[in-house]
Amino acid sequence: MTFSLIAFAILLALVFARVPIAFAMALVGGVGFALMRGWGPAGSMVGNAVFETGLNYSLSVVPLFIFMGNVLAGSGIAQGLFAAADRVFGRMRGGLAMATVLSCGGFSAVCGSSLATAATMSKVTMPSMRRFGYSDSLATGAIAAGGTLGILIPPSVVLIIFGLLTESDIGKLFLAGIVPGILGIVGYLLAVMVAVRLRPELAPKVGDPHPLSRKDAISVVAVLALFVFIMGGIYGGFFTPIEAAGMGAGAALLIAFATGGLSRAGLWQAFLDSAGASAMIFAIIIGAEIFGNFINFAGLPYALSNFVSDVGLSPWLVLLAIVLIYMVLGCVLESLSMILLTVPVFYPLVMDLDFGLAILQDPDMVLAWFAIIVVVVTEISLITPPIGMNVFVLRSVLPDVALGTIFRGVVVFWVADIVRLSLIIALPVLSLFLLQ
Repeated sequence: MTFSLIAFAILLALVFARVPIAFAMALVGGVGFALMRGWGPAGSMVGNAVFETGLNYSLSVVPLFIFMGNVLAGSGIAQGLFAAADRVFGRMRGGLAMATVLSCGGFSAVCGSSLATAATMSKVTMPSMRRFGYSDSLATGAIAAGGTLGILIPPSVVLIIFGLLTESDIGKLFLAGIVPGILGIVGYLLAVMVAVRLRPELAPKVGDPHPLSRKDAISVVAVLALFVFIMGGIYGGFFTPIEAAGMGAGAALLIAFATGGLSRAGLWQAFLDSAGASAMIFAIIIGAEIFGNFINFAGLPYALSNFVSDVGLSPWLVLLAIVLIYMVLGCVLESLSMILLTVPVFYPLVMDLDFGLAILQDPDMVLAWFAIIVVVVTEISLITPPIGMNVFVLRSVLPDVALGTIFRGVVVFWVADIVRLSLIIALPVLSLFLLQ
């Protein structure tokens, strides 16, 4: 266990030294394995990790869902969602910020990427909020926080990766994410209401709602239809979650061409963006696989389990400690890297705990519940300084807005997320209701 903890410390040092996380994990894992088993076995392990990951059929869902999101991002769907949401909230104080949250939730439900949602919605919603006198802090806070919903509301790339890491049913993980995702949207809407009630100057003007054009209405119907098509196809038994990625990508292309919102240049850009994002994710997965093999061989998961048993900590205290570790790591690590790095260590430990609740007697239920907890904590990390990836994406898209302004804007949403996380932990039925 000591050797594993030293390796973790070296890994974090490399990350702070700005070594890409994929190469840092591969280097520490490969060298650590070599020191324990020899360079020959370590070379074989690294080669197998690269080969098996590259040929893993299950991972084909990653580029396909990313491509689906990029196609929708370039097809003008986001504008229609925002206009429709503004029709609902437009006459309320803070209505545009609420419309931003709601449209981010809808867009992320079919996009599956927090970063893509934040980048796309900033271009759609920020001009309107500035025109009506919204403060930059509330406007950017709503976009950054709303974008985090992309990694929880199905189809979620992060839930897919979690399912592959733990060999669990991805369809069940998708189902478990629906209610917490809705709670996230509702919590953010309440956060806007509270913010503008306490500080009316954040949203001083109430403008007329955006007119809803025929194209906007088609966008809303298309998003709802695509979500129902993917989820209905999975749970109706028409195709597997892996096949759903291909079906979703194909359906997104049909929608984009039918609405006329995707040009030839936009399609090419969607291919390029998808290839780049997929290459990055696969590199991180390979690095995590190498590091995971090392820590498993070093016996870290079993050592932690034995440590918890010897100390006699309550299962709930162990879970709280894991959540706090995720919160700390989320301040310095990118979300996907954090999940790939920690899930192989923590999920065997959680599976061995007895929480004393009837609903958590089934291992599949425990795993689904833990998956949602991990993803919600990851959502929080996306808007938590000093990393806060969604904040930095917004900063790159809106260079005239200071980082401090964006971080101030996300505080109220961060508090809403903490409340939601507490509810999900205390009431597992919120995540598992649809699985019963």
